[in-house]
Amino acid sequence: MPTTLIRKIVADSDVEEAVQLGINALRAGEVVAFPTETVYGVGVRADKPEAVARLRQIKQRNDEKPFTVHVGRPSQAPHFVAKLSGIGQRLIERAWPGPLTLIIEGIEHEATPVVKKFGPSVTQALYYEGSIGLRCPSHALASEMLWGVGLPIVAASANLAGQRPPRDGEDVLADLDGQIDLLIDTGPTQYAMASTIVRLNGQGFEIVREGVYDERTLRRLSMKTVLLVCSGNTCRSPMAAAVMTKLLAEASGVEPGQLETSGIRVISAGTFAMPGTSAADHAVEVSRDIGIDIADHRSQPLSEEIIRQADHIYTMTAAHKAEVDRMVPEASGRSACLIGGGGIEDPIGGSLETYIRCAEQIRSALLIRVKEVLA
Repeated sequence: MPTTLIRKIVADSDVEEAVQLGINALRAGEVVAFPTETVYGVGVRADKPEAVARLRQIKQRNDEKPFTVHVGRPSQAPHFVAKLSGIGQRLIERAWPGPLTLIIEGIEHEATPVVKKFGPSVTQALYYEGSIGLRCPSHALASEMLWGVGLPIVAASANLAGQRPPRDGEDVLADLDGQIDLLIDTGPTQYAMASTIVRLNGQGFEIVREGVYDERTLRRLSMKTVLLVCSGNTCRSPMAAAVMTKLLAEASGVEPGQLETSGIRVISAGTFAMPGTSAADHAVEVSRDIGIDIADHRSQPLSEEIIRQADHIYTMTAAHKAEVDRMVPEASGRSACLIGGGGIEDPIGGSLETYIRCAEQIRSALLIRVKEVLA
C-alpha cells in the first residue's frame, strides 16, 4: 500500500504543523522520513525495538550494523557520551548543527544518561562495540522535530541499500513508498550530498566518508586555538604569541613551524588595534632571539569572531580581559589575565632592554599556562 501521509511544506506557516506531525508519529513508534540539509533521512525512536526492527528491514541491515543517533541540539550530545575528548567538544561547538556525523569510540554506555533513563534495552540500537554515531542536522524543521520529540532517535538515509541517497521527497518515495508512515517534504535539500563522517580516535580524527566538509575545513574546526590579547597588537601580544608558540612546540615535541599540524594554533589581537600594522622593531628582534620570526606579523583588532574561535584567551592586563568578557560574555570562563596587579606593562616606545624584560615577564607567566592548553 502506498504511503498516504505526506506533508509538503509550501509556506512557512506549514512548518509548525509538520514538526508536530513528525513528533507525534515518532512518539507513536512510526517510521518517519524527513529532510536534513544534506539528504533525506528516515528515523524511528530507539527505545522501541519493533520500530528499530522496521528500520533495519527497510535498510536491509543486520542486528549489528548501527544507525546514527540524530539530535536536535548540540547540547544533547552529553546524554549519549558521558565524556567527550577535547577535539570532540570543539567539533560539536564549531560544526554543529551542520553536515558532520561523529563516530565516537571508547564509550562506557552503561554510565550514559540515556541508558540510565531508558534502560539497557536501548543499548543495541544506539551503541556498537563501545561506539556511537551522532548527527545534529542544521535543517530547521528536522532540528525542531528532533528536539521536540524528547526521545532518542536513530536514523539513516531514506533510500534502499545501494541506491542514491534521496535529495527530495520524490526520491524518497521512489524507494520507500509504502514502507514509511510519514514523509515530510520540504523540497530539494541544501547540499544534495551526504554529511562528512569523522571517527574520533583519542586526540585526533580520521575521515570515514567525505561529504560537505573537506579535510582542510575539519582541521580548522578541530584545531585548539590560543589567543593573546593586548592593546595595539604590535608589542606584547605578538611577543606573547611567539613565546607561547615556542613553549607549546617544545612541550609537544615539534618544531614551532609544525605546531598547527599538531592541532594547535596561536594567534594574537588588540583591543585598540589598527588593522595591518607591523610589529614593533624591538618586538621582532626579541621574538627572533627566541626562535620565532614575527616580521610578517600584521595587527588585527579584537573581534567577537576571534574570541569565539579561541579555546584559551590570555590578556596582558585586567582591562583587556574585561573587554574580552564584555564583547563575548560566555568567553569569561576561557579568558584570564596573565598576571595580577597592574598586568604586563606596555613596552611601546621603550628600549630593547625594556622589550627583553617584557618578554621575560610574559614567558614566566605563560610557562604556567602551557599545561592548561595541553590538558
